[in-house]
Amino acid sequence: MQARPLHMSDFGRAFACKQAPTGQGQRESFIHERERDMPSQPSKTLETFDNPAPENDYAIYMRIPEFTCLCPATGQPDFAELHLQYVADQKCVELKSLKTYIWSFREEGAFHEAVTNRILADLVAATDPRYMRLTAYFNVRGGIYTSVVAEHRKPGWNPPAPVQLPAPARSPLDMNG
Repeated sequence: MQARPLHMSDFGRAFACKQAPTGQGQRESFIHERERDMPSQPSKTLETFDNPAPENDYAIYMRIPEFTCLCPATGQPDFAELHLQYVADQKCVELKSLKTYIWSFREEGAFHEAVTNRILADLVAATDPRYMRLTAYFNVRGGIYTSVVAEHRKPGWNPPAPVQLPAPARSPLDMNG
């Protein structure tokens, strides 16, 4: 007897398979049970840690290339690369919890605009940053690429003026003579 072909929902999951009993003329089916000792699971919990340098306005950049949710109209998967940029105040987001949080959207239907703003709102609620921007670059769907940019700025916070250093008289790369 041959096992059924793999389905997209099987990837990233460990299964123990056993054949389910079937009656005369019924299609065979299989019961899949997730192993209990899987090391991590999707989670809506975002953990934080204390900002190691709260006296500084420094930027944190994160690139999250494997975001997935479902199209609420068709149920088909939507894939995006998320770019998170923020200036922390007292708290920073912990990376493993961010990974499992992002993973938690894999089976949820959401419009691109709604899910981007929801993720930003959850991150802002967890970290209370001085500034945060989330950009979601969704892959093509129906011949259309979608990018959504959502921002938060803490009331009263203004970014410091950028420092413009003069160009060196002679570049270290230009050492020919």
